[in-house]
Amino acid sequence: MKVLVTDKINEAAGRIIEAAAEVDFLPTMSEDELVKIIPDYDALMVRSQTKVTPRIIDAGKNLKIIGRAGVGVDNIDLETATQRGIIVVNSPDGNTMAASEHTIALMLAMARNIAPAATSTKEGKWDRSKYTGCELFKKTLGIIGFGKIGSHVGEVALALGMKVIVYDPFTSKDIVEKFGGEYVENLDNFWGKCDFITVHVPKTKDTLNMINKDTIAKMKKGVRLVNCARGGIINETDLKDAINSGYVAGAAIDVYENEPNIQECPLLQCEKNIVLTPHLGASTQEAQMNVAIDVAEQIKEVLSGGSASSAVNIPSLRPDKLEPVKDYMQIAENTGELAVQLSNGAVKTIEITVDGSLADLDIQPLEVAVLKGVLSSRLEGINYVNAPVIAKKRGIDIISTRANIESNFAGRITVKLTTDKEQTVVSGALITKDIPRIVKINDFETSIRPEKHMLIVPHINKPAMIAQVAKIIGENGINIGSMNVVQKNDKHETESIMVINIESMVGEETLDPISKIDGVHNPKYVNLTV
Repeated sequence: MKVLVTDKINEAAGRIIEAAAEVDFLPTMSEDELVKIIPDYDALMVRSQTKVTPRIIDAGKNLKIIGRAGVGVDNIDLETATQRGIIVVNSPDGNTMAASEHTIALMLAMARNIAPAATSTKEGKWDRSKYTGCELFKKTLGIIGFGKIGSHVGEVALALGMKVIVYDPFTSKDIVEKFGGEYVENLDNFWGKCDFITVHVPKTKDTLNMINKDTIAKMKKGVRLVNCARGGIINETDLKDAINSGYVAGAAIDVYENEPNIQECPLLQCEKNIVLTPHLGASTQEAQMNVAIDVAEQIKEVLSGGSASSAVNIPSLRPDKLEPVKDYMQIAENTGELAVQLSNGAVKTIEITVDGSLADLDIQPLEVAVLKGVLSSRLEGINYVNAPVIAKKRGIDIISTRANIESNFAGRITVKLTTDKEQTVVSGALITKDIPRIVKINDFETSIRPEKHMLIVPHINKPAMIAQVAKIIGENGINIGSMNVVQKNDKHETESIMVINIESMVGEETLDPISKIDGVHNPKYVNLTV
């Protein structure tokens, strides 16, 4: 067997892979160059420079695994690789320590004015009083996102004598308190307690602009902010204004909305009290070594007949289990996504029930698909391999049952999601082999194709409701693809629900006026993976 390693990956990877295959280290190549040579290789290992296109994958007739020495896999065409039965792996944890340490480094540099003081001293000045800082000792650090990076940052902060409070809807009060921190259930009770705030969450529709002028106004005057997660979680214009006004005492930012083109970044206009670095969170020699070793170990394992630990696509599941239920994998994932995006609070229990022909099958792959849908809506780096592990680590109970009942569908999957605040029930089914439908949302029987952008609008059934909602959607330049409006089964009920497929993302500028329509309550925008 032969493995191609490109993009200047550490040679330690080659020494590991050599136990299972011959290794060639070559420089980064163009698509045409790769297409010519890839038929000779059983595995490909890249970083971010090489774009692994459908053409390259199709040419790789012997490819069994593609490894990305890093976290993201956006430079690899996952759909084509999956269709070809090629495993794609990454290294989701290789930069945990690097990102954690950079967060702490930025927090200290900001608190002690390290960057401007260093510049001033190099200019031959001695401005000690000008750069008086503040101590971290006995200050309160608020952590948003308590995964591997967030929890390690918290561990270091506790060692520095800080108090730690945590907001994370996917962890529990018991876990945080056992760690030594304080668990806060909602952000409204979080902002005002913090002297420092650091974010460790992915950029999703829920976290985009999470920190903005409104949430900053709820914070203590003199708060200091750190972002080593993703650009866009903190609104850059609002942060600039808050720093320049003196309401925010300082900020340390490593990630930006438009990377690497930050020439127009509003934060460059801050007059003082800001530390900016060019996305250095994972840029350590150790982190680059770790991701190379991690992916090399997985390639060696797969080529030796084993399994990958961080596969990001379906072939990592055993074919004998996957084949009987593969047509239901996408609707299972969508059902989990929809259930969690309609829910409020921290997930405690996921009950998965199947009926029809599915009741006679091994549904473990479907359970994993549901978990992936639930977790990936709020967490980054979730795949079919790590979803069960992360669910268990976060104390989420999984209950699976088979119901031998009559059904109008060949097979149906029902997800009942229980949080610390409520229960949400969503059912998905296939009308035929390849026509997926969402067939139930709580007490409402519906039938609508899951789409990337959906709007769920519970409302009182009365005249002009549909027209009012559609008018607002249209005024915001959003096209409606389809709509399903249903009442509860009880003919005396006045409660109805609109399930609307739309062609673009919906923001607060659309949801807010819809929610103010008399009779509408708690409309939700849902973003599905389709």
